[in-house]
Amino acid sequence: MLDLVQLRSFLTVSQVKSFTLAAERLQLGQSTVSQHVQRLERDLRRRLIHRDTHTVRLTLDGEALLPHARQLLALERQAVAQFETETPRGAFRLGVSEDLVSGQLPGLLEDFIADYPSVDLQLSVALSRTLGEMQDRGELDLVMAKRRIGDRRGDSVLREPLIWLASDPAAVLAKPVLPLIVFPPPSLTRMLLMEALEQSSTAWRIICSCPSLSGLTAAARAGMGVLVQPRSLAPAGLREIAPPHLPALEDVEFVLVTSASADRATVCAFSRRVRERFGKGFVPVGSVG
Repeated sequence: MLDLVQLRSFLTVSQVKSFTLAAERLQLGQSTVSQHVQRLERDLRRRLIHRDTHTVRLTLDGEALLPHARQLLALERQAVAQFETETPRGAFRLGVSEDLVSGQLPGLLEDFIADYPSVDLQLSVALSRTLGEMQDRGELDLVMAKRRIGDRRGDSVLREPLIWLASDPAAVLAKPVLPLIVFPPPSLTRMLLMEALEQSSTAWRIICSCPSLSGLTAAARAGMGVLVQPRSLAPAGLREIAPPHLPALEDVEFVLVTSASADRATVCAFSRRVRERFGKGFVPVGSVG
C-alpha cells in the first residue's frame, strides 16, 4: 500500500528539484523528506530519484510513478474538500500578475480546477496596477499581485527582493547609457527601478518595452539590456547585477486582494492553496548566476 505522506514528499521533490526546498515547502526536516523517499523506493523496489552534489532528477521509474502520485494526492484533496463546510462553486474571476504566469502557478491552477470541478475559473493576466483597476470596476473576485512596501491594499503572502538581471552583465555595464528592458506603465517594477536610477543619477534609456514577461525575457537573453524581476522569479539564462554596480532596489510584496462581493468559500479555498504553496517562497524558475 502506498503511503500518501511519502508520495507527497516524492512529488514535492520532483517539483522543486531539491530536498532542501521540498523540506521547506512541507515544513519538515530534510532528513524526514529523504526518509520518505527512501521508504517509498524500498516499498516499490525501484530507484525513483537520482541525486548527486549538483542535481536532483527523476529516474525512469520515478517518471512513471509521477502521474499516479499526482492522481492519488488529488483524490485525497477532493475527499477533504467534499467535507468542507462550504463547497466552492460558480464563477471565480481571478487576476494574476504577469510575473507569476510561469513557475508554480500552472500547477496550482491545475490542482484547484481538479479539486473543485464546480468552480468556473476565469483567469486574467496583467500588470498589478491594471488588475487593481479591473477589481475596482467589479471585474475580478480575487487578485494576486505585487504591492510596494508600506501599501495597505491586500493581505501579504510573500516579500521578495527586486534584482537587476542581464545575460552579460559586464557588456551591459560597459555601455555609456544603461539600456533598460521594462514593462510599460503603470508597472510597479518599472516605477521602482526608475526611482532608484534617478536617485543615483544613472544615465539610462529604454531599449525595450513590452507588457509580456516572455517578450522582456527574450530581449534580455538577446543581450539588449537589463531587466528587473523578483529574485526567485528571475528567468533562466540571466545573471544578477548586484550593488554597487547598479543601485539597490526596494523589495516588493506579493498580496491577495479580495473583492467584497466574491464568494467567500471559493476565495478561502484558493487563498489557502496559495499560502501553502508560496508562503515559504517561490521556487526559483532559473539560475541567476
